[in-house]
Amino acid sequence: MSTTDESVEEGTGPHGEWRTVQESAKFARLRRRLRVFVFPMTVLFLVWYLVYVLLADYAKGFMSTKLAGNFNVGLLIGLLQFVTTFLITWAYVRYANRKLDPIADKIRAEVEGDDQ
Repeated sequence: MSTTDESVEEGTGPHGEWRTVQESAKFARLRRRLRVFVFPMTVLFLVWYLVYVLLADYAKGFMSTKLAGNFNVGLLIGLLQFVTTFLITWAYVRYANRKLDPIADKIRAEVEGDDQ
């Protein structure tokens, strides 16, 4: 084991400080808040995408229902996949700005020695 590895394990040295941060209550709260948003949103989007794929494969009659001209239900749902992606991105940015960034800024200030 090198001296660098030893200093990391002891919580000193260039990387040990980050180990201390990782084990802190603030960092645990930050990770928990991230997971509260990311995991449900990921599941929701994957289910939405899977429904689209299954409809495209097993409900061809429904998906080919014309809405206007050559614009059909399948095309509408496909385009809504893109809209959903943008909405999730927008929601995440708002969530991060309100719930994640303040905690991350405090952690960064403590690590960099800018205690505010």
